[in-house]
Amino acid sequence: MDDWIIWLIFAVVLGVAEIFTLTTALGLIGGAALFASIAAVIGLPIPLQLLVFTASLVAGVIVVRPIAKRHLKLPPSNQRFGIQALVGKSAYVLREVNGREGRVQIGGEEWSAKAYDETLVIPAGAIVDVIEIEGATALVYPRE
Repeated sequence: MDDWIIWLIFAVVLGVAEIFTLTTALGLIGGAALFASIAAVIGLPIPLQLLVFTASLVAGVIVVRPIAKRHLKLPPSNQRFGIQALVGKSAYVLREVNGREGRVQIGGEEWSAKAYDETLVIPAGAIVDVIEIEGATALVYPRE
């Protein structure tokens, strides 16, 4: 069997294994085997094929792996969801908002609302920012 076929089989097996493990390690080794397969196709001897394999593996570890790790580990603060994702969004006042009651529309949903500063009265039609969510009530503050 030709050298390039062996390298190619090795690359495919490692690529398939990478799909199931998602570690990037097997994918890097498989990619290096693919480069070694190309080296074998152009007729390089086995020692040079091994050199191509090693060099491409080292380059992958130095360049690709840190980038992949950075994208896999996002800080939790960037992943707000649920009602916490509403904090900081803008809302449209549907019914006058004061320190006790009111109605706003946040992203297409209607919410009960109170003014963050209880002395404020925010008229209908104003744009406000959601400062906090208390239960099912949005605490809002008018935009300036």
